[in-house]
Amino acid sequence: MLQPATRCMRLLHISSSRRRRQKPIIVSDSQIVQLNTAITNHMRTGQCHSALRIFQNMTRRTSVSWNAMISGYLLNNSFNLARQMFDKMPNRDLVSWNVMITGCVRNGNLGAARKLFDQMPQRDAVSWNAMLSGYAQNGYVDEARVVFDSMPNKNSISWNGILAAYVQNGRMEDARRLFESNSEWDVISWNCLMGGYVRKKKLVDAKMLFDRMPMRDEVSWNTIISGYAQNGQLSEARKLFDESPVKDVYTWTAMVSGYVHNGMIDEARRVFDEMPLKNSVSWNAIIAGYLQCKEINVAKELFDAMPCKNVSSWNTMITGFAQSGFIDLARALFEKMPWRDCISWGAIIAGYAHLGHNEEALNLFVEMKRSGEKANRSIFSCILSTCAEITSLELGYQLHAQLVKIGLGSGWYVGNALLSMYCKCGNIDEANVIFEEISDKDIVSWNTIIAGYARHGFGKEALRVFESMKRSGVEPDQVTMVGVLSACSHSGLVDRGTHYFDTMNRDYGITTNSKHYTCMIDLLGRAGRLDDAQNLMKNMPFEPDAATWGALLGASRIYGNTELGEKAAEMVFRMEPDNAGMYVLLSNLYAASGRWGDAGSMRLKMRDTGVKKVPGYSWVEVQNKIHVFSVGDTTHPDTARIYCYLEELDFRLKQEGYISSPKLVLHDVEEEEKEHMLRYHSEKLAVAFGILNIQAGRPIRVFKNLRVCGDCHNVMKRVSKIVGRLIIVRDSHRFHHFKDGICSCGDYW
Repeated sequence: MLQPATRCMRLLHISSSRRRRQKPIIVSDSQIVQLNTAITNHMRTGQCHSALRIFQNMTRRTSVSWNAMISGYLLNNSFNLARQMFDKMPNRDLVSWNVMITGCVRNGNLGAARKLFDQMPQRDAVSWNAMLSGYAQNGYVDEARVVFDSMPNKNSISWNGILAAYVQNGRMEDARRLFESNSEWDVISWNCLMGGYVRKKKLVDAKMLFDRMPMRDEVSWNTIISGYAQNGQLSEARKLFDESPVKDVYTWTAMVSGYVHNGMIDEARRVFDEMPLKNSVSWNAIIAGYLQCKEINVAKELFDAMPCKNVSSWNTMITGFAQSGFIDLARALFEKMPWRDCISWGAIIAGYAHLGHNEEALNLFVEMKRSGEKANRSIFSCILSTCAEITSLELGYQLHAQLVKIGLGSGWYVGNALLSMYCKCGNIDEANVIFEEISDKDIVSWNTIIAGYARHGFGKEALRVFESMKRSGVEPDQVTMVGVLSACSHSGLVDRGTHYFDTMNRDYGITTNSKHYTCMIDLLGRAGRLDDAQNLMKNMPFEPDAATWGALLGASRIYGNTELGEKAAEMVFRMEPDNAGMYVLLSNLYAASGRWGDAGSMRLKMRDTGVKKVPGYSWVEVQNKIHVFSVGDTTHPDTARIYCYLEELDFRLKQEGYISSPKLVLHDVEEEEKEHMLRYHSEKLAVAFGILNIQAGRPIRVFKNLRVCGDCHNVMKRVSKIVGRLIIVRDSHRFHHFKDGICSCGDYW
C-alpha cells in the first residue's frame, strides 16, 4: 500500500493531467463554504485525491480553501505536500502561518518552524504557543523559556506549556519556582506539578502540594494514590483511597496496580473483585500480577474471561509466557492475535532471544519487517544482543545502517546495544566510535567499553577510559571495578590492579565481592605470585566459590604447580562436580608435567562420573554465513583448498625457522602424530578459510569456544606477518589481535 504522501503525490500528477478535460466549477460564496467543508471531510477520511480534485477545479478560492488543504495534508502525514501548498498560497492569513508552523513542529523540524515564525508579519498567542510547545516537546527547555519570556501576552496554555516543559524534563526546582511566581493556576497545572514530584519519587513534596490544592479532581486523587501505591507505601495509599470522594475505574486500578507492583497478589485480587467497573487496564494489571507470581494457569483463566481484550492484553500474556519459559504457549498466542503492534513482535522476539533461540528470534525479526511493522528501539536492542550472542558482525553492520537511516542510531539505549555488539563481535575500534557518539552516556555505557577494552587485551586503554569516567562525574559501581581489575589481569598490570582493589571501598564506597577477589587472584596468579594469591584467598571475608578456585587452578597450570592445582581442583569438584573444564585443566596440568598416568586417570574419572568434555570448535563469518570447523575437520566443502593452503603456510613458516611445539599436545602419542594434530587445529582451519575468502585489507575474525592453544597462538603471530593481515581470535577468555607478528596480549595470557 502506498504511504499517504506518495499516494497524494501520484494523485496530484493524475489530477493535473486531467484538469484540462474537466469543466471548471463556477461557485458562489455559499458554494465556496460547502466546497471547503467537502475538502475538509475528504481529508479527514484520507481521501487526498478527492479533496485535491475539488480544490483544483474551484474557479475561486478563499484562504479557508488553502488552509483546508494544508491542514488536510498534515493530517495525512504528507508534510511535503502541505509545505508545497503553503508556498504556492497567494495570500496567507494568520491561520495559514500557525497551521504550517504547527506542522513543522509535529514533524520535528524546529529549524523550519523557527524560520517561519521569524517571517510572520504578525503573531498571536497560538503562534507563540506553537513554538514554545515545539521546543519543550523536543527537550529544548531553555529555548522554550526564552520564547515564553518574549511573549507579549501569555495565556493559561503558555503558562501550562512551560510548566510541563520543566516537569517532563525533570527540572522540578525550575518548575517549582515558576509555579510559585504565579497565583492563577488551574487544577491541570497543580496536577502536572504533583505528577512530576510523583515520577521523581518525591512523595513528601507531592503530598504537600496535594494538601495545598484549592480544588481537586479525580486526576488529583488518582495521581497521589498511584504515587504512594507504586512506591510501596500502601497503607497511605489505602487511606487516601478510602478518603477519595469519587472513585472512578482509574482510582480502583491504581490500588490494584500498587498491590501487584509490591507482590501482594491476594490483596490485588480482593480489590479487583470489589471493583464496580473494570476496564482493560484493570484486567491487564491483575493478569500481569499473576504472571509475575508464575501463576500461569490463573493468569490464563482471567485472560480467557476478559471481556475487553486489547493488544496490550495479548502482549502481557505473551511476555508472561515467554519470561516463564513457556515459549511455545507464547508463540501459539502470538499466532492467534487479531492484530499486532511492535510491542507484540518485541515480546515474542525477546522471548526467543532470552531462551537462546537466536535463529528463531532473527527469523521473526525478518518476518516482522516483511509484515510492514516498524521496529522500535527495544526490538533493535534485542536483535543487536542476538547478533552479539552469535557473533554475527555482518548482520550487526546491517542493523546499524538501518538504525542510522531511520534516525534511531543516537542515544544511550540503542547506543549501548551497538557498543556491546561491536565489543563482543571483535570490532573494538567501531565500539569506541559508538561510545564517543553517545551524548548521554550512562553507567552501562562506561562499563561496557571498559569491559570491552579489558577483554580485547587493551588494559591501558581500559584504565584511560576509567579515569575519564571519574573526571566526567560518573560514579563507578561494582561492575565497573570488575572491568577495571579484569583489564589489569589481562595486561599484567599488577601494581595498578592492587591499587584499585585496595582503594575500592575508600575512594568509591564499593564493597568487594567474590568477582573482585577472583579477578585479583587471577591477576596475582598469572603474574606468578601464587603465594600472594593463596594468602588473599585465605583473607577473603567469605568462602571462595568455584570461580575463585578455578582462577587459582588456571594459574597453577601456567606455572606447573601440580600440588596447588590438585588442591584447587578438588575444591572445584566439590562445588561443581559436573564442571568439565576443571577436569580438563587438571588433566592438562598432569600431562604438561609428564604424569600421563594421572592425566589418563582424570579422563577415566570424567567417563565414570558422566562428565563430558566440550568439543573444541572455531567459526568464522564470511558473507553473512557462519563456517564452523573442528580439529582435523574434513566436512567443509572447501576442505581440499584449506588443507592445501595450510601446507603452504607450514612451508613458509619453516622457511622462517618456525618449528611447531609437539610438547603442547597434551596427549601421550608419537611426536609425528602430535605435529599433525597441531597443524589442523580448528582455529587454524578457520583462519586459513578466512584468509582465502575475506577481501584483502579486512580483518580475519575467528571465534573459538575453548582456550586457544600455545602453538596456535605462536603460529597466528607469524602468519599475520607473512600474509600482512590483522587476525583477531576470540577464545573462551579473551580476544587476541595478531598483527605484524605481534599479539595484543603481549604473550601474557
